[in-house]
Amino acid sequence: MRAAVISDSHLARPNAFFEAVYAEYLAPADYLIHCGDHTGAALWSYLIQHPGHISVAGNCDGFALGGDPPALAELVLEGVRVAAVHGWGPRPGLSARIAEALTGRFDVIFFGHSHAAEDTTYGDTRLINPGALTPGGSLALVDFDKNGCDVRFVSL
Repeated sequence: MRAAVISDSHLARPNAFFEAVYAEYLAPADYLIHCGDHTGAALWSYLIQHPGHISVAGNCDGFALGGDPPALAELVLEGVRVAAVHGWGPRPGLSARIAEALTGRFDVIFFGHSHAAEDTTYGDTRLINPGALTPGGSLALVDFDKNGCDVRFVSL
């Protein structure tokens, strides 16, 4: 099972770059997880066409979506307890703050906010930041099976 994980797209609406990334990497995935900072309602509307779409709110998502995304999303993929959250506060120490706040609840936590790809472990929890979905940024393709998950970052 594959999750395409993105964050910090900061787009009012899909542009040609986003549509190309969607077609190549996001549409084929079983799940499309956006870790916040969509920024525009038109982008949100585009994302919800994906049957496995999950989004959380970011600090730049102050717009009416006809229902706000939650601050935290929880799911189980192939037996792995997964969460998605945007993140908060200064970029230095971000993954450590998230790990501390959610300690013991999840096996894998996807997060954004820092615009920097990261794959780190705190205790028994793996934290994965896909980076920013912008030209020169990145996304993460995460494959889940009964043994856990493997992550591959895609530079854009």
